[in-house]
Amino acid sequence: MGKELSRSFDIEVVNREYKLVGLCETGNFPDAFPELAVEVQRAFWDRRKKIKHGKDYEVLFSPFMCNGIIATYFGCVEVTEIADVPEGMLAFVLPETTYVKVLCTNKTIGEGHDKLHEWIRQNGYEPQLYGSSQIEIYYIDEEADEEPVEILFPVSKVNP
Repeated sequence: MGKELSRSFDIEVVNREYKLVGLCETGNFPDAFPELAVEVQRAFWDRRKKIKHGKDYEVLFSPFMCNGIIATYFGCVEVTEIADVPEGMLAFVLPETTYVKVLCTNKTIGEGHDKLHEWIRQNGYEPQLYGSSQIEIYYIDEEADEEPVEILFPVSKVNP
């Protein structure tokens, strides 16, 4: 397993660009959640190794975008370069963005989101969703019941 389990909800601010290749599905929100997200992740997981230049095929990147009416969910791998994208998949770059990141597990992801949003409010940041995306990163261990997860939320500093 690439990441240790974190039960402490460690939070940090990071700046990163992500090059991703994967699948996506869009559905009504909140009616299709979480089923549609899980469905696209499972469909992608079976096809992930067809992607060239993957950094780590055991790490599932799951960006998502939601306007409160509809949501688009992704299942992706991070790549070193975008080339030879498999048919039916899409490739995109999330440009360098400031994210607040919390470490949790697949069993504590709801609490992780709560801690992250509480930290954002208390530390002078605001959501910055235009031109970026929220991301959940799953460190898959098919033998484990509990897996590490990173939640990244794009932000900007209020009155920097």
